[in-house]
Amino acid sequence: MPFQSNSSRPRGDGRLTDALDPHDAGPQDACGVFGVWAPGEDVAKLTYFGLYALQHRGQESAGIAVSNGRQILVYKDMGLVSQVFDESTLASFNGHLAIGHCRYSTTGASTWQNAQPTFRPTFDGSIALGHNGNLINTAELRELVAALPSDEGELDIHSAGLESTNDTSLVTALLAHHPDTTLEERALEVLPQLRGAYCFVWMNEDTLYAARDPQGIRPLVLGRLDRGWVVASEDAALATVGASVVREIEPGEMVVIDENGLRTYKFAQPERKGCVFEYVYLARPDATISGRSVHESRVEMGRQLAREFRVEADLVIPVPESGTPAASGYAEESGIPFGQGFVKNAYVGRTFIQPSQTLRQLGIRLKLNALEHMIRGKRIVVVDDSIVRGNTQRAQVRMLREAGAAEVHVRISSPPVKWPCFYGIDFATRAELIANGLSPDEIAASIGADSLGYISLDGMIEATSQPQSSLCQACFTGEYPVALPDESLLGKHLLETSIKAPTHGKALPVLNNP
Repeated sequence: MPFQSNSSRPRGDGRLTDALDPHDAGPQDACGVFGVWAPGEDVAKLTYFGLYALQHRGQESAGIAVSNGRQILVYKDMGLVSQVFDESTLASFNGHLAIGHCRYSTTGASTWQNAQPTFRPTFDGSIALGHNGNLINTAELRELVAALPSDEGELDIHSAGLESTNDTSLVTALLAHHPDTTLEERALEVLPQLRGAYCFVWMNEDTLYAARDPQGIRPLVLGRLDRGWVVASEDAALATVGASVVREIEPGEMVVIDENGLRTYKFAQPERKGCVFEYVYLARPDATISGRSVHESRVEMGRQLAREFRVEADLVIPVPESGTPAASGYAEESGIPFGQGFVKNAYVGRTFIQPSQTLRQLGIRLKLNALEHMIRGKRIVVVDDSIVRGNTQRAQVRMLREAGAAEVHVRISSPPVKWPCFYGIDFATRAELIANGLSPDEIAASIGADSLGYISLDGMIEATSQPQSSLCQACFTGEYPVALPDESLLGKHLLETSIKAPTHGKALPVLNNP
């Protein structure tokens, strides 16, 4: 599979933006992680299907690491899970233990060097690691890595591979340095030094590890197989591989699984601040987070929208697929019929080929088209999950007008996004966020809508059935639960660098010494 150059940053969130305006970056997903310890099972295929279920969380790269007890094999490449792996590749993986990762980049460029799982040799073996989230003290971590001692004549494991720019590589390097202790003990030293959002899955030759940050910003769940254990970003991935849900991995908890069973450690006092945007958009609708159905939360957000922003209309339509549950709730509460007003091309996925300026001017629509016979002459309520720059909604409203809509009323199932996220979602910079400079009425005029209504912050939180104190709402309020270093306030992630990606070549397996 050839590499793609990094001359233009690919979209990876599955939304409609790149088809309508390739420069309108909507909310990009966090990454997805998966891990399985199951002797006697085909752990590579279990991980493949687990990642397939988590594909919505990251579509830039995918990777799997497998151990047979003696060595770890890592295979990763740019692209979707189904593009990176095939039957012959998976058949080459033999082992009892595996981790997997699908990535959207937040810290570090979108290049093969930053694909995960990361791999590092250690003094007594090797480790591989995958990360969902984003750390905010990467400058401090780089100093810690630089300060690690290196024995003369020994392999310098600390800087090996640090051409990667992501925070995950730094954590992997810190974990790899444990000459006088076990990896388990080393993890309990390193984890309390990390700040930000993280759900880690990692492994050495015989043990599976998982850990979640003290705030529990990103979800992580534990599941049970007949002959083993599974950890995953969302419980939907457990259902896909036939695992039963045991429980969430708690904030500030590390789980260790090996031939002796499962044991857990509390490495930090939990201060729960789960990302509310998981309920709005990031997680699959069939996921359950903190005991609350994500789908039901989104339906309730739609009901609340209808209570807060009623309008006389003939039809409620969603922006597929992210707006569908909220649109159904809006229709149910308002009594306005629910219908399909847009058709989404299910076969258009992630693409590196952007329309030329001429094609953009012709209004090429790769992913979304309006159903004219449903729209013409009607007053339309169109429901979506968020507005970032506004270019996507502007194009959607224009399509509805061209299809003959008499009125277009936009309803959004989250409050105005006014602040960037530093915990794993790549919103636009604050200066680019349309809600940062305009009122809802001004935004409505800008996108060409007859009216615009955002759900209230209280209404959105109530729909999640979670206490407000246990949710991170920073992208709406600017109140960050983990204090940011000054550099982050400038709107840039630490270590974000521009690295030229190779334009050809194949991702090669990485083996440690047998």
